Amino acid sequence: MTVLYEYLGIPFGWLLRLIYNSIGFQNYAISIVLLTLFARLLMIPSTISQQKGQAKMQRLNAKIRKIQTKYAGDQRKIQEETQALYQREGYNPMSAGCAPMAVQFLLLFGLIGAIYYPLSHFLFIDKEQVQLLTDAVKNLDLGSSVMNKSTILSELLVVQHIDKLQDVAGVTQATYDKIATVNFDFFGLFSLGEVPRTSEHKIIWIIPVLSFLSSFATGLYTQIRQKKTNPTANQNPMMMGCMTLGMPLFSLYFVVNYPAGIGIYWIASSIFGFLSTVIIGQVYNPNKMIARIMVDETIERRSKEEVIKRAAANKE
Repeated sequence: MTVLYEYLGIPFGWLLRLIYNSIGFQNYAISIVLLTLFARLLMIPSTISQQKGQAKMQRLNAKIRKIQTKYAGDQRKIQEETQALYQREGYNPMSAGCAPMAVQFLLLFGLIGAIYYPLSHFLFIDKEQVQLLTDAVKNLDLGSSVMNKSTILSELLVVQHIDKLQDVAGVTQATYDKIATVNFDFFGLFSLGEVPRTSEHKIIWIIPVLSFLSSFATGLYTQIRQKKTNPTANQNPMMMGCMTLGMPLFSLYFVVNYPAGIGIYWIASSIFGFLSTVIIGQVYNPNKMIARIMVDETIERRSKEEVIKRAAANKE
């Protein structure tokens, strides 16, 4: 996982720096938000692909249930007939689900990697200098938190505690100057390297709260939408509750125990994801898409029938 963050974070780090240098006022937090928006825009094609795949799958559910009823007890036959159905309908479950999801994960890993490694991917500081600073920050008395001892978060910790690392042997003044050129504070309220659980700034708790609420809103909207688009699906109240609250609670735990910069990303990602789901859900409404698929299937079927009729007429 760390390797993915390191290497996928390189191009996103360049983008983050480009955004930082391009906006009218240089603000690291706003740059993270804009980079998250850019990543979400890149995900739109895969999200649309998923939407279309879900509509196609919803269209095929009735036929799949018939196969399951007809060959009940014979799992092998059910699988064979289901695959044959997919081939006839031109439906690929992998392209509808796994492939777009893989693209999304790659983009998210790159985005998080850029935020995890501000010294390497944003400031482009020499590897040896970064190593000296990250080794030094591990020797500071930062408490017993597992987060404080995490290797993956070392660069964020350097940013947070750079004032305590002014005399590290081997680190040049040019490196310190490069770090000093960037303001990693959140509008002067707290540092983006601070962790809410251990921070002295109480206002930083707005980050976990907003993270939970934005993630909860997204999950709740998704559940409501699924009920409307597929009311016949098996809706287990306990499972629905876990799905609606599971991710928000995870995001709350994650953001409370990790630097605020990650929390800013998480909030922005949830908000943009929610807006994307709402907009794409309206434009590519599953019921409308199913109706469109049915129309296309009817046109295709009639076209094939017409070809067969013409072939038969030519033979006569």
